[in-house]
Amino acid sequence: MFGKLARAVKSFFSDSQSDVPQGLTEEQIQTEFKKRYHHFKLLLTANKKALELMTEMEEALNGRRTFGMAFIRAHSTAVSVNVYKIVEHLNAIAPGRYAELYNRIKDIQRRIGECLAASCTQDTPADLVIPMGKAGRDLADLVGGKMAGLGEIVRRTGLPVPPGFAITARAYHRLIGDNDLKDEIYRLLQSAGPDDQRNLMILSSQIRNKITETTVPEDVAKAILAAYDTLCAPFGRPMPVSLRSSALGEDEAGQTFAGQFSSKLNVGPEDILQCYKEIVASKYSPQAMTYRFNRGIPDEDVAMCVGVMAMVDAVAGGVIYSRNPLDIRDDSIHIHSAFGLAKSVVDGSVGTDEFVFVRETPPRLSERHIRRKDQEFMCLPGEGVCRTETTGQRAMEPSISDETATSLAEATVTLEAMYGAPVDVEWAVDGAGAIWFLQCRELVQLPSQSGGGESRVYGTPLASGGVTASPGAGCGPVFVVRREADLLRFPRGGVLVAVEAPPRYASVIDMASAIITEKGGAAGHLANVAREFRVPSIMGLAGATSLLAPETEVTVDADGRAVYPGRLQELLDEAAAQRQPAPERITPMHAILRRVMDQITPLHLIDPNVPAFAPENCASLHDVTRFCHEKSVSEMFNFGQEFHFSKRAAKQLKYKGTAMKWWFINLDDGFTHEVPGKYVKLEEICSIPVGALWDGIIAIPWQGPPPVDGRGLMSIIIQASTNPQLEAASHSSFSERNYFMVSSNYMCLSSRFGFHFCTVEAMVGDRPSENYVSFQFKGGAAEYTRRRRRAQFVGEILEIHGFVVEVTEDASFARVSGGPQEEMQQALTVIGYMLMHTRQLDMIMHNEPMVQSYKQKILDDLVTVVGAPTHAVPPCPVQASETTAEAETTA
Repeated sequence: MFGKLARAVKSFFSDSQSDVPQGLTEEQIQTEFKKRYHHFKLLLTANKKALELMTEMEEALNGRRTFGMAFIRAHSTAVSVNVYKIVEHLNAIAPGRYAELYNRIKDIQRRIGECLAASCTQDTPADLVIPMGKAGRDLADLVGGKMAGLGEIVRRTGLPVPPGFAITARAYHRLIGDNDLKDEIYRLLQSAGPDDQRNLMILSSQIRNKITETTVPEDVAKAILAAYDTLCAPFGRPMPVSLRSSALGEDEAGQTFAGQFSSKLNVGPEDILQCYKEIVASKYSPQAMTYRFNRGIPDEDVAMCVGVMAMVDAVAGGVIYSRNPLDIRDDSIHIHSAFGLAKSVVDGSVGTDEFVFVRETPPRLSERHIRRKDQEFMCLPGEGVCRTETTGQRAMEPSISDETATSLAEATVTLEAMYGAPVDVEWAVDGAGAIWFLQCRELVQLPSQSGGGESRVYGTPLASGGVTASPGAGCGPVFVVRREADLLRFPRGGVLVAVEAPPRYASVIDMASAIITEKGGAAGHLANVAREFRVPSIMGLAGATSLLAPETEVTVDADGRAVYPGRLQELLDEAAAQRQPAPERITPMHAILRRVMDQITPLHLIDPNVPAFAPENCASLHDVTRFCHEKSVSEMFNFGQEFHFSKRAAKQLKYKGTAMKWWFINLDDGFTHEVPGKYVKLEEICSIPVGALWDGIIAIPWQGPPPVDGRGLMSIIIQASTNPQLEAASHSSFSERNYFMVSSNYMCLSSRFGFHFCTVEAMVGDRPSENYVSFQFKGGAAEYTRRRRRAQFVGEILEIHGFVVEVTEDASFARVSGGPQEEMQQALTVIGYMLMHTRQLDMIMHNEPMVQSYKQKILDDLVTVVGAPTHAVPPCPVQASETTAEAETTA
């Protein structure tokens, strides 16, 4: 026993090193990790894309966009492709361990295919033109967003829309395909980007000329002219028409293409085909091309449909916003009008009258602003339009009567109910006083711009900002979740407030009235589940855990991205009314999408620590992404424990001329250049996370270990002599050293010092959703009680600095993720400091006054190193963590 004791004590106070190769050469191990790291990055990219696609499908299902079967098929396929990529990358990271996932994907894809096959009816007619009365949101893939919206008005509200028809996407593809323009356009598009304005103007002109100079295919031309004759038949004479763009994706929420394409007004029959080509060509206007480039919209996704409608010879026209576009909580109706065609209002070329209505039954006119209107657009007697001057007293007269404005407000309420969302409406009044609706699309609203000051309706918020991850409003007591164990105490009806948004929080989602997190976004796992369960959620709200006091009752306005004190029943009632299901909104497309999404978005795998978290239990594609993301991080984290590096595999750090006990393995681009010899200098390492960690390591010199009394030293000796895990012979060269595996954005530090083992892993770059800092620590030379207390000690400090911490026995785990690069670097600096300044503290963990003294010093030091913490938390009684390791840095 005495020999074992001597070896253990010697191990604790010594630096012995040995090389223990484990089958592979150093070069093979390094190559293996480079390969796995490459697949890990690709997995994260595919995971992000899959979640974004799921978010778009959720938004479509909730009425946030117009869609058809093409949308459902394309998104189902895209999600499946990205999830398959995720599985392939995970199996490359951990060969052979997760092959069962392929069977799960195959089964889920089969079920999705059955849903799509069951929907294959007459949903995609072969028509080149479709009458207005038959166009609707279920045919959005064929007639485009604008005509789908107008067709829906005709079919479901009876409100007046000029008679007309849609020239379909099929006709567009015939025009481009029959004239062999597709390849030529693609070739030209490759020659310029959104920032190359000079070339963009040139190629825009080239493409538009090619389209306008082509010939419309004979059958397409016949179909268009026959539909025009049908339109004119009830009038008994040729009618002038307007031609308006109706591109696929146009007028969708967040993607309106407003003003990007052409419209042609007061067109005679002989010019219809030429105007049709000019509108198709406007798809390649410089502004439209820049819009698509910057929004990442593929050219092939925008087929140009065109709406043809009888021209309204308007005496007045304008735009209606069913709610205030500048304040998401202002539900008043705003009507803007001017003399003549609505073009002058849309173009912003004249002052406009404004009528504001309070939303009552009927709407009540509350404000009227009559402005000078010095010009107007009028239809010419033959065709075309002209601009005329408005002079004298007429320029200051109201463009419409109060009665007409009231009728418009009443109709707007009907249109908003049909859309299930605020709307932006274009309208006109003809010489007989009849109202016509020319366009209707979802209104994009901004949150209240009141800042932190007095809000017009709801008062001063306790916190505001972030993004709406799931719409609606909820009320309840604040419950701050800092550790997984806190979920066990989560109260029904509580408002879950946390730093991060991990999927495991979904275990209490059925009890939460709302969710607020400081990190995360609308495309995360938890956000998807929140929308599925209709739990209002705000994510990315900075400082929420500090601003919202536990047990305080608050009302969460997810749409307005604000949190108010107390219970605001008016806000809750309004949100509940907005979220009421509207059966008349549900088209066959919604039902099909719902069946498909039942195989894609539900999340059943929540807790990675239970046996059920396994490939065979993945019941949806969301489950597969969740499982793979969790396991990929784990597999990368554990790589260093599977493969042991000898001294020859890495470059030893030489810092200020001194050889340090840090070895660096370059995975990809972690060095500035190919470094010869056995040493690497700090300035030759270009890894962002290493730089941040090193800042913490050197920030404040270590003052040495704490004074050890007899009880502390005897505890170490007894533990060393009785714990077989501390046998010195069990140490390898890998475990005795400090090894960094690095690239420019990635770092994994694995080390053992004496009786302690720790791992720090980080991904830090310019994509916040992929960033994380993770830390694991286990061990110590003292008895269990002190090792446990030491974990609590460090955990309390890390939680104050924003880490999510968990302690299991004497092992501690800390993680922060989803933040911008600067935040991740700060977290690593905190870890670097802690590595240096919490060494050998288990020796004094029986002495509480000394513990508190060291804690205060560390907190004071960290204020100097990284600034004051933003996550003040009370001391943790038993459930905490640590990120401490015995980091030796002397030669």
